[in-house]
Amino acid sequence: MKKIGISLLTLLALSGTLMADGAAVYKKCAGCHGAKGEKHALGKSKIINTFTKSEIVAAIKGYQDGTYGGAMKGVMKGQVKNMSEADIKAVADLIGK
Repeated sequence: MKKIGISLLTLLALSGTLMADGAAVYKKCAGCHGAKGEKHALGKSKIINTFTKSEIVAAIKGYQDGTYGGAMKGVMKGQVKNMSEADIKAVADLIGK
C-alpha cells in the first residue's frame, strides 16, 4: 500500500511539471492578439477571445498543418509550429470560452 501511495504522489508531481502554463505560452501571441485575445491581430485576424476552446485548438492545429487561415496563414504557421498538445490546450483554456 505504501508503494502505491508513493507512486501516485510521484505521478501527480510529474503531471504537474508536464502541464503547460497558458499565460507563459500565450506571451508571444499577446503582442498581436492583445493581452486577453481582444484585438484583430495586425488588423487582419478574427478576435480570438470570442472563440470556444475547441475552435482555438482547431485553429492552431490548422495553422500547424496548413489547413486553416487567411492572409496571415504563413506568419501564423511559423508562430505555432512548435506548440505541443499541452501548449495548445493551455492557450485554449486561457483564452477560449
